[in-house]
Amino acid sequence: MKISTGKGTISLPVLLAIWSVSAVTSLPGLAVSPILGDLNTIFPSASDLEIQMLTSLPSLLIIPFVLLSGKLSVGRDKLRILVVGLVIFLLSGIACLFIRNITALILVSCILGIGAGMIIPLSTGLVVAYFTGEYRVRQLGYSSSINNLTLVLATALSGYLANIDWHLSFLVYTLPAVSLVLSPFLHRQRSTPEPAASDQMRNKTIDRPKLVRLMALYFFITYAALTITFYAAFLVDGYHLPKAFSGVLISLFFLAIMAPGLILDRIIGIFKGYTNVAAIAMIGAGLFCFGIFRDRGMLVVGASLAGFGYGLMQPLIYDKTAIIAPPRAATFRGIWPRRTTRRSACGPSRPLFRSFHPVWPASPRSARRRGNASSNPCCRSAGR
Repeated sequence: MKISTGKGTISLPVLLAIWSVSAVTSLPGLAVSPILGDLNTIFPSASDLEIQMLTSLPSLLIIPFVLLSGKLSVGRDKLRILVVGLVIFLLSGIACLFIRNITALILVSCILGIGAGMIIPLSTGLVVAYFTGEYRVRQLGYSSSINNLTLVLATALSGYLANIDWHLSFLVYTLPAVSLVLSPFLHRQRSTPEPAASDQMRNKTIDRPKLVRLMALYFFITYAALTITFYAAFLVDGYHLPKAFSGVLISLFFLAIMAPGLILDRIIGIFKGYTNVAAIAMIGAGLFCFGIFRDRGMLVVGASLAGFGYGLMQPLIYDKTAIIAPPRAATFRGIWPRRTTRRSACGPSRPLFRSFHPVWPASPRSARRRGNASSNPCCRSAGR
């Protein structure tokens, strides 16, 4: 089976390899979220500082290695960087399954963050390298959908596995094995040069003013849309609704982000030049419904509208960044708008988990005060 790229065709395994990399980029931080409230009982001697380092330090390390990976990809073999990042990520994820103390877990999680940082810019970079024109827009939509769907499914899976044994939540970090198995297909069929008539070929260097404007727009819509994930629990509690409903809202939000990517070309066909305006209007209407109305139906509508609008804007901005620089700088340039949201997207994984396990301590310190750790299966298994 051959897939059209706008430059020619690629085989189905090559496309699956590109999609698998998009799925991997949503994983960092997910495995820790289900056990976050029980870390004081899993590791009784751990300090609050160590727990904070476990949750934040790997994310901080991702940022410089995203920049480094993007810079190294200019004029170098992107696939070699990708494979190195996948190997680091996979080996670190496997090591987490056997770790017994928090210091080692922090160290390995930081190494995993390094691997993730090397992979993240290449997930979009591969799409830009292999596709062009309307084919690239469509594939960026699929990539965004796969990323968000993986976020939802992996969060649910890690939460379920953590209830069996806290070590098992780290099994989601073995997904890069799929990408490694498929990576030889990328080596066998390299991307073809960008056509001379492509919009990318008009630029000899990065158009920095346009890049800054795209970054500002992406930051604004991300800040606006993700307020739903950060404040859903507080609103639901204030409206005296069941606490698990916040998890439902966040699940719907991320599923709505996924939806536009599957039908992106049809949506663009409907709104044409007003697609960006329609997306921003959806985000605004969603936030209005979410903030003003108190019944469940309107909260669902608000979360869905905001998520759909945000999911519609993501691939469009990725595509715009692909045409403001020459092809050789595509990966390095493309990381900037994407980087503004990558860590933000991991933040909601904890409240999302509440939809599957409503009883959730507010913090490690409150878990210690409540003394409920002995009833949690993942804590009982810590000493196995």
